[in-house]
Amino acid sequence: MSNTAKIRTYKTMSNLVTHLRDDFNSGGNDFLLLYAYNGTGKTRLSMEFKKKGKRGGGRDTLYFNAFTEDLFRWDNDLVSDSLRVLTLNSDSKFFAAFSELALEEKIFIHLEKYADFDFRIDYVKWTVTFKRGAQDHIKVSRGEENLFIWCTFLAICELAIDRQEAYDWVKYIYIDDPISSLDDNNAIAVASDLAALLHTGKDKVKVLISTHHGLFFNIMCNELKKYSHKSYFLYRNKQTDHYKLQATGDTPFFYHVAMLKELKDASDSGNLYTYHFNILRSIMEKTSSFFGAEDFSKCISENIRLNTRALNVLSHGKYSIYEPREMLPDNKMLFAQILADFLGKYPFELPNLESVAAPIVATPLPTTSTLSAP
Repeated sequence: MSNTAKIRTYKTMSNLVTHLRDDFNSGGNDFLLLYAYNGTGKTRLSMEFKKKGKRGGGRDTLYFNAFTEDLFRWDNDLVSDSLRVLTLNSDSKFFAAFSELALEEKIFIHLEKYADFDFRIDYVKWTVTFKRGAQDHIKVSRGEENLFIWCTFLAICELAIDRQEAYDWVKYIYIDDPISSLDDNNAIAVASDLAALLHTGKDKVKVLISTHHGLFFNIMCNELKKYSHKSYFLYRNKQTDHYKLQATGDTPFFYHVAMLKELKDASDSGNLYTYHFNILRSIMEKTSSFFGAEDFSKCISENIRLNTRALNVLSHGKYSIYEPREMLPDNKMLFAQILADFLGKYPFELPNLESVAAPIVATPLPTTSTLSAP
């Protein structure tokens, strides 16, 4: 079957949601992963997924998306500029069991992995105050705020997985881009911890994750590959407003071209971490397999023995992903050289992600046909 035949087109988002729910119900999958550029409509997709679960008067989806973040609103005390609090929208069923189950401890167990501040929830006023050291009522950064909201969601997920009465209606968990405003280090930690939590929930809830963050998607794919799952590349034709769904397990280059773009940007900017060697080697292995070669060293043209050994050494351990460290200057130069050599030998058309997201014309996804044979 050709690659084109494996791309499914959906004229409406509702039809796309039906397909995704079928992947869970009749397809027997525990997890679905979607990679999509910003502007594709991931947030709207999560709401349509939730909406379809409400038909018949019930509900079945606990979701995390931009609407979840809107349930938390800052009151910066414009009068005295001292008692800054985060206000919770207590009308939302998201907070259904907060006061009864006292979630502070569960939230803090997650939060202390990422942040150095403490918090207190007032269940009468439905506010959160933050403290760092001797400083009380502080205003945390946007990234720290997002981490707190994310850890709150994780605590609620635990209740759903444990089938606590207030959340025993949850059949699906839909997570859309949980890592906005986070740096790569925290994005890696979030992905790792999320995978560990989802492992405990296997066979209890089904989980759909959508993201535009290549590194996050890569880690989740690696963590969940042992389970029954599907991973997709989702994009939208902005001229027809139709949705295209491509299974990345069948033709991984759709995803890997996007990852190459991220590696090239990281190399050009100098923001390189040791885990980038892991990603580059993974892409080389997929490329060599595509062309029938036995080893990824066939993708290297310059200093073959030296560069092959360097990739073997610098990408050998899991620690380089989960304990990210910035590359030393010499390794940055080496990485840039190997990447440039690879792109010179295999001239992928690296997409301009900004233009793909622009609401003007649809940019077709690069396919394996954009790769020239050696």
